[in-house]
Amino acid sequence: MEERDFDRCMERIRQGDKEGLKEIYLAYGSYIFHLILGVLQNRENAEDVTSEFFIKLWDLGEKYIPGSGHRAWLSRIARNMAIDFIRANKREVLSDPEQEEWENALEGKDETEEEALSNVTIEEALSRLKPGQREVVHLKIVGDLTFEEIAGLLQVPMGTVTWRYREAIKILRRCGYEA
Repeated sequence: MEERDFDRCMERIRQGDKEGLKEIYLAYGSYIFHLILGVLQNRENAEDVTSEFFIKLWDLGEKYIPGSGHRAWLSRIARNMAIDFIRANKREVLSDPEQEEWENALEGKDETEEEALSNVTIEEALSRLKPGQREVVHLKIVGDLTFEEIAGLLQVPMGTVTWRYREAIKILRRCGYEA
C-alpha cells in the first residue's frame, strides 16, 4: 500500500468508516502478525495481539500524521504492543538447554560446530539467534524496513542494528541460509 493510500484509509478511519480499517487490515494483517510473532515467538499470543493491534489502530486514527512513514509507524505500534504483552504477562525467557548446547558448540571445536549446523531448518536456525539479532533480522527481512527505520523503532544506534544484523547473518550462513 502506498503512503497516500494509507493516509486516505486513516482519514476514513477518523471519519468512522470501517472500510478504511478493512483495507489496512487486508494490506498489512499478515505483516503485523509476523512482526508480533517475531517478538512473542508464540502463534496464539501473536494472533491475540494482532487482533488488539487493529482495535488500537482504530482508536489511533486521530493521532496519525499523514506522510510520516506509515510502515515504520505501524511497526513501532506492533512491536510496542508485543513488548507490553510480555511485560503484562511477566513472561520470562527461560534458558533452553538446546540453546546452551548450541552456544557451547559454537565456542568449542569446529567439528562439533559443523555437526550441529548440518540439516538445520530455518526455524531452528532463527532460534539460534539472540533475541536482539532475531528481531533485527525479522524487521529487516519480513518487515522490509531500512536499518535507519529499525534503529528508530528499537531506539538503538544504527551501528548496533547493523552489527546485530551482520552477526545474525553469519550464524544463518553457517546454518546454510543466505539472506
